[in-house]
Amino acid sequence: MTTMTEASVREFKMPDVGEGLTEAEILKWYVQPGDTVTDGQVVCEVETAKAAVELPIPYDGVVRDLHFPEGTTVDVGTAIISVDVGGGGAAPAEQPAAEQPAAAEPAEEPKAAGSGRQPVLVGYGVATSSTRRRPRKGPEVPARQASPVIQAELNGHTPAAPAATAPAAPAAPAGTERPLAKPPVRKLAKDLGVDLTTVVPTGPDGIITREDVHAAVASAVPAVPEPPAASAPAAAQAPASYDTGRETRIPVKGVRKATAAAMVGSAFTAPHVTEFVTVDVTRTMKLVEELKADKEFAGLRVNPLLLIAKALLVAIRRNPDVNASWDEAAQEIVVKHYVNLGIAAATPRGLIVPNIKDAHAKTLPQLAESLGELVATARDGRTSPAAMQGGTVTITNVGVFGVDTGTPILNPGESAILAIGAIKPQPWVHKGKVKPRQVTTLALSFDHRLVDGELGSKVLADVAAILEQPKRLITWA
Repeated sequence: MTTMTEASVREFKMPDVGEGLTEAEILKWYVQPGDTVTDGQVVCEVETAKAAVELPIPYDGVVRDLHFPEGTTVDVGTAIISVDVGGGGAAPAEQPAAEQPAAAEPAEEPKAAGSGRQPVLVGYGVATSSTRRRPRKGPEVPARQASPVIQAELNGHTPAAPAATAPAAPAAPAGTERPLAKPPVRKLAKDLGVDLTTVVPTGPDGIITREDVHAAVASAVPAVPEPPAASAPAAAQAPASYDTGRETRIPVKGVRKATAAAMVGSAFTAPHVTEFVTVDVTRTMKLVEELKADKEFAGLRVNPLLLIAKALLVAIRRNPDVNASWDEAAQEIVVKHYVNLGIAAATPRGLIVPNIKDAHAKTLPQLAESLGELVATARDGRTSPAAMQGGTVTITNVGVFGVDTGTPILNPGESAILAIGAIKPQPWVHKGKVKPRQVTTLALSFDHRLVDGELGSKVLADVAAILEQPKRLITWA
């Protein structure tokens, strides 16, 4: 039996696979203790609040230990697997939990065994210049001990606000300098719609921590009752769902947890206004059929969503102020000169909103290709975190469920969202006579801090006018 020295053991830590993520759930291990691994080999699949991602190992060696079972939610920076690198030389001194072990970039990105897919090569560690964290002040937290907020979430209940016994620094009075918080915490607060000036800091020197932001969100949401102790499994092995007799309880985590927090933050931060218009889209439906037969769209999926997306892009070009965001910290309105068009997609993991980068610059065939790729990737559960960041305006198609319309909630950080209702034949006055026409109802929700009634109405009216007379896609281009 070979004796493995501690000096030859390398610890691979959970990387930050997106911008500012704090945790990820281990969905599946592809290796077991005793297996031989090579640099770049995918060892597990994890789910963050944004997507499922495969993690490759940056070492050659033999798996010594898997520190967490499948189904465990692990903090970023916590060691998840040990590898004995054998003759690879002594391992460097242990790094802080938030840092990633450095490794050389491989010449060629390996594929996951048997999958045929290119893995997301986040396992090579995060660039030091962008994610290295300064040492924390005060007592050191053990690497495998989850923070109170994360541990509370693993136990199945919403974390409470910081205890009254903790010496909380007073909130900065109005008119003074902005609250103290690190950039990742500011981004988290922005994504969750939390005003940092209302958060009570508990960190050293009055710094706002992630836990403080989560506590602020939790204080606005009723706590979920903790399941009975007799039926609650260990936090590290929480099941997908469990029965309590007359009820089924499903732990809120991953994409669903992130969506819930984001929607609560959006609903209670941005003042929503929703307007509706019912429009005759008969000519648009005819154009869809004509484009399907056009050789320029051969192999591409052409449907009403394509033309509605293009109509919204034209409406934004005609009314550019609608494509904006609210910067609470700087007290500025940021008008975007590009459109990253979000498409709400229902997946087995929950609702996600990937976006098409620079959709405003795409031709109609290019837009059709991008929409097809976006939908296919979302259905496969392989949407990357980057694909869900930086959206400016979103479309949600509730019509595919037979629903006439709705009042959509804004995606955090965006100014508007367009809901498409079911398209179906209805009696309609056309050229002075009542005829059956293809009709739908559109709903546009917008942030009233950024978009007033006039601007919102112009955008919605432009979209409706284009769908009623699609030749405007040319005349208004």
